Amino acid sequence: MLSRFLLFILLIGFLLTVQAQQPATSVNALQEALNSKEHMLENSLVKNVPFKNVGPTLMSGRVVDIEVNPENSTEFYVAYATGGVWYTVNNGNTFESVFDSAPTQNVGDIAVNWKENIIWAGTGETISSRSSYAGIGILKSTDGGKTWEQKGLLDAHHISDIVLDATNPDVAVVGALGHLYSPNEQRGIFKTTDGGDTWDKKLYIGDETGIICLAEAPGNPNVMYATAWERERMAWDFRGAGENSGIYKSTDAGDSWELVTTGNGFPQGEGVGRIGVAVVDENTIYAIHDSQFIREESKEKDYEKGDKSLKPETFKTITKAAFLALDEESLSDYLRDNRFPRQYDVSKVKAMIKSDELKPTDLFLYTYDKNATDSEGEVIGAEIYLSEDGGATWNKTHEGYIDDFFYSYGYVFAEMDVNPQDKDEIYLVGVPLIKSTDGGKTFTYISEPNVHVDHHVIWVDPKMPNHLINGNDGGLNMSYDGGESWSKLNSMPLAQFYAISVDYEKPYNVYGGLQDNGTWKGPSTYEYSKSWEADGNYPYENLGGGDGMQVQVDRRNSNIVYGGSQFGYYNRMNLETGERQYIKPSHDVGETPYRFNWETPILLSPHNQDILYLGGNKLMRSMNQGDDWTAISPDLTAGGKKGNVPYGTLTTISESPFQFGLIYTGSDDGVIQVTQDAGGSWSVISETLPQDLWVSKLTASAHKKSRIYATLNGYRYDDFTPYAYVSEDYGKTWEDISSNLPLSPINVLIEDPVKEAILYLGTDDASYVSLDKGSTWQLLDGSMPNVAVHDLVVQTEANDLVVGTHGRSIYITNLDDIQNFDAQKAEDLQVFEIDPVNYSTNWGRSWSAWSSANIPELNIGFYAPQSGNAAISLKSAAGKTLKSWEVEVSRGFNYSSYDLSISESGKKHLEKETKDLEIKKAQNGVYYLPAGKYDVEIKTAGKTQTTALKIEEGNRRRDRAEAAANAPEED
Repeated sequence: MLSRFLLFILLIGFLLTVQAQQPATSVNALQEALNSKEHMLENSLVKNVPFKNVGPTLMSGRVVDIEVNPENSTEFYVAYATGGVWYTVNNGNTFESVFDSAPTQNVGDIAVNWKENIIWAGTGETISSRSSYAGIGILKSTDGGKTWEQKGLLDAHHISDIVLDATNPDVAVVGALGHLYSPNEQRGIFKTTDGGDTWDKKLYIGDETGIICLAEAPGNPNVMYATAWERERMAWDFRGAGENSGIYKSTDAGDSWELVTTGNGFPQGEGVGRIGVAVVDENTIYAIHDSQFIREESKEKDYEKGDKSLKPETFKTITKAAFLALDEESLSDYLRDNRFPRQYDVSKVKAMIKSDELKPTDLFLYTYDKNATDSEGEVIGAEIYLSEDGGATWNKTHEGYIDDFFYSYGYVFAEMDVNPQDKDEIYLVGVPLIKSTDGGKTFTYISEPNVHVDHHVIWVDPKMPNHLINGNDGGLNMSYDGGESWSKLNSMPLAQFYAISVDYEKPYNVYGGLQDNGTWKGPSTYEYSKSWEADGNYPYENLGGGDGMQVQVDRRNSNIVYGGSQFGYYNRMNLETGERQYIKPSHDVGETPYRFNWETPILLSPHNQDILYLGGNKLMRSMNQGDDWTAISPDLTAGGKKGNVPYGTLTTISESPFQFGLIYTGSDDGVIQVTQDAGGSWSVISETLPQDLWVSKLTASAHKKSRIYATLNGYRYDDFTPYAYVSEDYGKTWEDISSNLPLSPINVLIEDPVKEAILYLGTDDASYVSLDKGSTWQLLDGSMPNVAVHDLVVQTEANDLVVGTHGRSIYITNLDDIQNFDAQKAEDLQVFEIDPVNYSTNWGRSWSAWSSANIPELNIGFYAPQSGNAAISLKSAAGKTLKSWEVEVSRGFNYSSYDLSISESGKKHLEKETKDLEIKKAQNGVYYLPAGKYDVEIKTAGKTQTTALKIEEGNRRRDRAEAAANAPEED
């Protein structure tokens, strides 16, 4: 009987495991989601809610492609990984977005038919990093980017290259890398001859092997070269090489392909990684290879090479006597290099070994991660090959290794270019940018202080010597001297935020961690301008390097900021004194190492700002601002998996504002736990939710103590289902509140601080608001492009929603109108309150004859119960019409811009109503409202509503009036 019971339990466990592996979202579901989102935007009540972008611009996002007009190098397009496509006609001095109307901002490659003004965009970047978002196939514009149409290959997810036929605008060849996290068959090389209406698969290698590079031969477009890349990514592991990786050649414009890296000098086998090519002509090809084969000398044992330094393995078998006899300097170096806690110096460790408080093996276990992949040695990394016979044979161009270039993540790079004027001059992009002038035999370093170190694209001018355009993780740079010096071309808000925060200064500041661009702080009032170049004071301030992660700001003193970089490397910073304290928790000797997520969560307790939480695989708590740490939990994850990416880590922490110690944690492997006694005991509360998914956000309610919101993210299984839940009983039971959300993984869900029925949510391509506790959702970001929203924060004093995007910097909108809207009266016209306006004598004036007049602007907001037209009138206190106009409205929130001007008749009405009032024309010939009280009347759908408008005396006028009133009388 017992054995049957155990068998039953095992069977249930197996079924749950199978069920937990969510299948990749189907192509039909993706198409339905695109249609659903478009329909949702058309019908959204809040699509017109205005957002303001507050930067930053100076620190930009990752560039993936540059396309330059061959007849005019000052005109070009730039594609960003998650920031869309931008266009310049003045050599990068200014740019305009041509992708705001596109259904995604995730780009892998672009191609331009300059004669026909046709742009092709392959969506979904291909570097296979943690934030490499999937795309939606091929997008095409026939009007220079004003409008875009989806043109197939929707299930390819990541498009690497597009090659256009110069003689026929309907012909294109595309390289598709395919899904990032799951096998699929829509990968390889595809060709269209009808402008993208249909596609033929011309090369397919396998469901884990796609095309990472595709190029045609200059002078002979029938000859093309493509590189295949076999790779497999999971949340806990990445394999970036395989025997199916190699170079293929076509001699019939992409219709058929032949492998040209078989037994002819180019590497073969399991260690062949990502490959990029630069084609000089149909017979001369350079290839850059991220070799994952192990260096021969690194296979030797350390002692065989004469290396006497201490390694973790030393302590697996060393005896107590041998340990006590170790050289103190070597032991000290080992303790320091492996980040042992400060209290464990050489004398203390030897004393503890002598007294048997520690065993020598404890020094090995301190560094040993059972889930880490066993290292076989150092990989070869970057290497360059050259073929001068069309791929028949290949030769490595250099001796030895190209060190300190790819490091351990060549899969992110492996791109190169060759100078069309000199085939011996080649450029390699990686960390850093390097150059060869002798055909790859030797290399020199190219760098400048204003250039980011992670490079992805290099364009070499075919007509002008030494003219280069470089795209990197920090944006765009240009050089006219071969890389000796560079100008920065970052004027667009394209920062890729992982997380954001705010302080409570007046005006308040925004903070955030950026992808590979550190942690930044800037004013919420920021508006883009180059004026800062005159005084050298850019409004945003860099607080730290690396990949910026979560930020916490002390509410008592906003100079105390917690921020840092990947895998839990956090600091406490005092922005006033410049003091910086490293605060990452360390496990104790004898314990196994903690596991930390790439984006390790931190949280200042809402009950005491000295208390800081940090999540590894256990929850850590510091009672003194991170100086000391205590683990207040067991392992709160499913235990991790063996791989080369830390897994089984906490991803989100939330503490109830109602009760200290009522804490929720979520992990990357789908486990949600709660403690109601500050860590004394823990309970798993996620058994009834979909399993194994990334817990992207937990939000303990500020309206009800027992309420908790949870979002799960299936992106790392290529599952784009939106998972959103609420529990009213501390997580014992859950209700699905994803309702009408289109397919897109959810990153964040927060609640409105004023109205408990209002929720805000961010996905990989949009932000949403629910006015009814999640029963239905409205698309919120009609005035923002379709960009990934990573984080949402409400600054409660300003009542602003701050939106952190991964590709378009930070947006802000005020929440007054959303909170004041009465959803129970959706059939009525509702006019929103207007904040008082300070009168200014500068209205309609300019500081010189050469500048334009200063025109005030006021947004009049209202809710229209149906689409149509609305009549807006400005009324005096006596009810006289001072100005009126009509606007077209849609059902929902509407905003009409008003310049505070009045008509000639309105001017006369006011002068009659107010004694001694004389309204003069401004410098631009316009009459403006004087200080006073007015009404704004709106009529639409047979309904009429009014709201008050108050024009207050300007500060200068008020100060002068007060000074005059308080001046002493003359004798």
